[in-house]
Amino acid sequence: MIGRLNHIAIAVPDLAKASELYRTVMGAKVSAPKEQPAHGVTVVFVELPNTKIELLHPLGEKSPIANFLARNADGGIHHVCYEVEDIYAARDKLKSQGARVLGDGEPKIGAHDKPVLFLHPKDFTGTLIELEQV
Repeated sequence: MIGRLNHIAIAVPDLAKASELYRTVMGAKVSAPKEQPAHGVTVVFVELPNTKIELLHPLGEKSPIANFLARNADGGIHHVCYEVEDIYAARDKLKSQGARVLGDGEPKIGAHDKPVLFLHPKDFTGTLIELEQV
C-alpha cells in the first residue's frame, strides 16, 4: 500500500539556523520557508537525491510543533511521510485494520499542495506517520 519515502520531518527551534546548517555545512539545496497556517507550521524542504527532509517550525500559538519543542527543546524527528496512490483507499484499509487517523479523518492539503493524513504514533511503534497522495 505505501509507496516511497516522501520525507522525514524534523522539528527545529530556529528555522533560519537549521536551514543554514543544511545549506552550508551539508551542502544541500534548501527551499525558502513556506507558511502552512492550516497545520500551524512554517516548513523548509531540504532536497536530497532520493527524498527530502522537512524542517518544521511553529506558526502561531496553537502549533502542534510548539508542543513538541516544549518537550524536546533542541528539536528532533517529528514524523515520517510515505506516499500513497489513493489516500482514501489507504485510510479506509488502515482504519479497517484498527489504525487511528488523527483529526477528523479527512485529508487536508499539505505542504506539497497534495492531500495528507496523519496516523496515530501508538499504532506505529511510536512513530507519527504522514500519508501523502501522489
